[in-house]
Amino acid sequence: MGQRQAHLSRVRDATFDLLVIGGGITGAGVARDAARRGLRVALLERSDLASGTSSRSSKLVHGGLRYLEMYEFSLVFESVSERRVLMDIAPHLVKPLPFVFPIFKSMGKSAAIIDIGMWLYDGLSLFRSPKIHRRLSKKATRAAEPALRRKGLKSAELYYDCSTDDSRLTLETALDATRAGAAVVTWCPVESFVHDDRGRVTGVQARDAIGGGSLQVTAGAVVLAAGPWTDDLRSSALGERSRPLLRPTKGVHVVVARARLPVKHAVVMVHPEDERVLFALPWGERTYIGTTDTDWDGDPDHVAADLADVDYLIAASGHFFPDHPLHYDDVIATWAGLRPLINQEGVHESQVSREHQVDVEANGMVTVAGGKLTTYRRMAAEVVDRAMDVLRLSTWEHAPLREANTEREPLPGAVGWPKDDDEAQLIEDIMAASDGRFDEAVATALAGSHGMIGIDVAVLAASRPELAERLLPERPEVLAAVEWAATRELAATLDDVLQRRLPLFFKDSDQGLGCAERVADHLAGVLGWSAERRRAELETYRAQVAESRAWRLEMQARHEQPPGDEE
Repeated sequence: MGQRQAHLSRVRDATFDLLVIGGGITGAGVARDAARRGLRVALLERSDLASGTSSRSSKLVHGGLRYLEMYEFSLVFESVSERRVLMDIAPHLVKPLPFVFPIFKSMGKSAAIIDIGMWLYDGLSLFRSPKIHRRLSKKATRAAEPALRRKGLKSAELYYDCSTDDSRLTLETALDATRAGAAVVTWCPVESFVHDDRGRVTGVQARDAIGGGSLQVTAGAVVLAAGPWTDDLRSSALGERSRPLLRPTKGVHVVVARARLPVKHAVVMVHPEDERVLFALPWGERTYIGTTDTDWDGDPDHVAADLADVDYLIAASGHFFPDHPLHYDDVIATWAGLRPLINQEGVHESQVSREHQVDVEANGMVTVAGGKLTTYRRMAAEVVDRAMDVLRLSTWEHAPLREANTEREPLPGAVGWPKDDDEAQLIEDIMAASDGRFDEAVATALAGSHGMIGIDVAVLAASRPELAERLLPERPEVLAAVEWAATRELAATLDDVLQRRLPLFFKDSDQGLGCAERVADHLAGVLGWSAERRRAELETYRAQVAESRAWRLEMQARHEQPPGDEE
């Protein structure tokens, strides 16, 4: 029985203490917290874990320096505190990243004012940032970032936040929930809500999107953590079209080769058109730029970069790095996601608060919306506390619960992590566990993505040498990681693997298309796909790649438009 099928069998027509709807970072965090307290937990996700907002972030765990300008000091304090926690429980996924904030003569704020902001930022973290900020002279700034525009450059601030792999952070949070007893079922969309005779939500009717058929899941309390899909599901649960809780905004990033935009640090950019803050970030052999922030009222299932988004990001890059101008052909990949922000009318998109909101609805359902990736663990604890209040008001009975300890218990890839953070030793251990079949590049990639679990992947490859083969000659991903994803990481589709378990969709020069058939062949063998299912998986993956490239069709149409026909 496959891993997903085993979880599906557990939830089919079963009753739980807590049912979580949504497998993004918030839903996964709720499931982990609740399961670690000893609750019987089920989580249903409409597609794959982190398939929405949680895999489409700027991949940063940060305090939100710009929120100081909006006087959201409590949000910044909470964020920098959680940054420290995540560095401790997931050191393989949350790593210190230096930021350079260049200061130009044309800027409205003086270097002294920015420096005061930096001291406040460090102070709110109780001076427990990875490193305390420092001022860079003009000469030191040029040495730190040679590609940066020199005209008008005065100095820079060097400060520290953290980078992360948002998909894997969500995945490992969900896997830790399963380790604590939760049942997690992906590709199982909710179709309707079940109510008792008092109108309270007591469960859902859901559909198995892969195997077919329907199922009913009953729970003492239901949590809605569905990100951009929250309003639709909330209206369904309430039985009426309610006032929108969310104001979704779209954020887009573009990926280019590092050689085309060679940044050594994350560089803070203030867009010349609207003065929005965005970043150019180093990502191994790639650099990515983002993000945009525009209102969205379309289908959350089909969010993609358009030509205006790409133009906006290329313009920002060209302004700050004039000696390294980017062109459309330089864009390897894009990603777009929706921020499920709390609805605030009369406020510019980029000024909408990132605070979260937890509500207990009239029907007893607990709804969570808003928030940041960085603060997901604390949000989750608050949601579980509210769900416990709902349970106590019902006839629910349970043995005494324990402390969740989510701030101390490591995520799976950090179990056994060396206390001295000696990642070099882990890389050597992975190479040794592979019986010499993994070179340093492969072992380094596994250490950075899987942490200590990289050793287990290496052992798998040593047992079956064909699994040590690279998927693409120029990339470090190996077939063993594909099999591990399918058998141990709840991956159920080709897209699950190539977009969220491995970074090929975003980092490979052809977005994984060159190895898609080979990976589909292997998954077909592991997961028992028919020839028809294999073809459908390839079609779906190619469609996902095409959607991420749809902006190119706009570009072609623009170039083909006859002179004088512009609107």
